[in-house]
Amino acid sequence: MPSHSIKKVSFAGLGLIGTSMMQALKYAAALTGRSIETIGYDPGFVPDDITYITESGGLDRFEPDPALLYDADVIVLCAPVLTNIALLDEVHRHAPAGALVTDVSSTKTEIAARAEQLGMEFIGMHPIAGREQQGCRAASSELLCGRLMIFCSGERLPETGHAGDLVDLLRASGCIPVVMTPEAHDRVYANISHLPQLISTALMTHCSENIDRSGPGFASVSRLAGSPWPVWRDILATNSGNIADELDAFSGTLSGLADEVRARNFEVLESMFLEANRLYQFLQGAPRP
Repeated sequence: MPSHSIKKVSFAGLGLIGTSMMQALKYAAALTGRSIETIGYDPGFVPDDITYITESGGLDRFEPDPALLYDADVIVLCAPVLTNIALLDEVHRHAPAGALVTDVSSTKTEIAARAEQLGMEFIGMHPIAGREQQGCRAASSELLCGRLMIFCSGERLPETGHAGDLVDLLRASGCIPVVMTPEAHDRVYANISHLPQLISTALMTHCSENIDRSGPGFASVSRLAGSPWPVWRDILATNSGNIADELDAFSGTLSGLADEVRARNFEVLESMFLEANRLYQFLQGAPRP
């Protein structure tokens, strides 16, 4: 039986992902007749944002005082990763004994290491979800439904305490929990997330002289070039080794591809296209952002 140990959850950052997770937890709790109090703060909010989030967005209390904000069973850090790492010291000063601290950043190794240094009960999360619209008004409890939720808890998903209850709630909201170590997470997502971002960015700048003649295919393949630099600065700063390794490996793939095209080796090129087609069809049925 689930422990139902979580009564209060706080969110440091109330953007798209933080607010969507808050709404998902509220929804999951309501399914079983539970009530979870939600507390949150976002330094970028103006009065209209506070009114919206507390009247329509599902937040019970907007709380700028750290001593009150972090007085919760679960504390979710929803800022860019370097900000989340810096917040750990503040959380450590104010969080009650036994509180579970987590985050939704795109890299995990450095924040997990800092939390371990502080002796905190910490499990990093990474919701593999998103949309082009940002901010709390674009949030939805359904954003995470059917999407992977990475728990960086080692080799097994947590089953007891606040962490086990959090897994149960997110599963009930429609998430698909997956477990990884922080180190494995950063290697994997350097390959399937961070590398594609930099390829898109490099492609856009490489083709800059001709984009006024491009069509919808180019727009599709370069969509990630619109991603905000402040978020990616933190990702590059905290996963640079893995990302550089992936860029080196992909450079070798491109060099080999250039050789095959120059030699008109259509048998090899056809095989590559067919395998890419197969993987694309697989991806259409797989959980993805």
